[in-house]
Amino acid sequence: MDASQALLKCSDLTALVIGDVMIDAYLVGDVNRISPEAPVPVVDVKSRDRRLGGAANVAKNLLAMGAQVHLASVIGADEAGEHLRSLLDALNIGDSCMVADASRPTTIKTRVISNGQQLLRVDEETVTPIGIEINKTLIDRCTHLMESGTIDVVIFEDYDKGVLTPQGIESLIAAAKKCDIPVTVDPKFNQFHAYRGVDLFKPNLKELREGLNAVIGKEDDKAIEAAIDTLTLQLDADKILVTLSERGVWMHAPSEGTRHKRIPAFEREINDVSGAGDTVIAVASLMLALGVPAAQLAAVSNLAGGLVCEKVGVVPIDHAQLIAEWESSQNQIAPSSHA
Repeated sequence: MDASQALLKCSDLTALVIGDVMIDAYLVGDVNRISPEAPVPVVDVKSRDRRLGGAANVAKNLLAMGAQVHLASVIGADEAGEHLRSLLDALNIGDSCMVADASRPTTIKTRVISNGQQLLRVDEETVTPIGIEINKTLIDRCTHLMESGTIDVVIFEDYDKGVLTPQGIESLIAAAKKCDIPVTVDPKFNQFHAYRGVDLFKPNLKELREGLNAVIGKEDDKAIEAAIDTLTLQLDADKILVTLSERGVWMHAPSEGTRHKRIPAFEREINDVSGAGDTVIAVASLMLALGVPAAQLAAVSNLAGGLVCEKVGVVPIDHAQLIAEWESSQNQIAPSSHA
């Protein structure tokens, strides 16, 4: 199936996102004076907001593409955890694989903002790995859902907050393979090498450098190619997609004959890169599940990431806009193919 067809078929899919979920909280107000207690600004709060963040932002992008979504994570047995569940329920995101752990808090990242500027961020979290029993519960619930025959793709969204452990990753990848479900990964540093045998591994350039402890220049294509070759061998990954910011994306899928293909970024007015990686892994995962060839998968995911960078803040992809922009790009390419 080509990407044009697949973009219209996303509503046929159901995805399971497994990873670190959090609440992004915002305190927005005015600064008119300095505190008499310390040389810091006093923020007169005018509004506050709480939104789904972390792995849940990938879930929101999948929803925006029309897919059904289940989210698997560990949250605290606290007020923030209950609020997070209510936010999932409001979006109709399945939460049967959400596990409450009384020994850890729900992750909250609170940003204090005035005049459009972030003054401070306060993090409430623990990053210690989840315990053996909680891990087993998470694995069992996800495995049961996979075995139900309703899941079309499994996405690991790792933020190094302790939900994804080596044992959990290995068990969940094995369960997905047993059910013949493709697996994609958006990695972070701690478990970078734990995701062996997955179908698509998507680091950004910083994560590639850190994961391999290698010096890789942003424009050093030979170093990028060598790093991806090393990573392919280490992980036995079928496809590796590296996001390169303004340079686009790099796809390596030797099983399909697509070797070290860099796809330049579409020209965009970049306003905010926040959440672009979440959009890329969401769109790439759906394209993979629908059998889109690697080069097209990379190109349409690259386009999606660029589109969300035009908007301020963490926002999910606009499905209709993505379809229109993709078709427009293909129409521009088509004449040259007959030259």
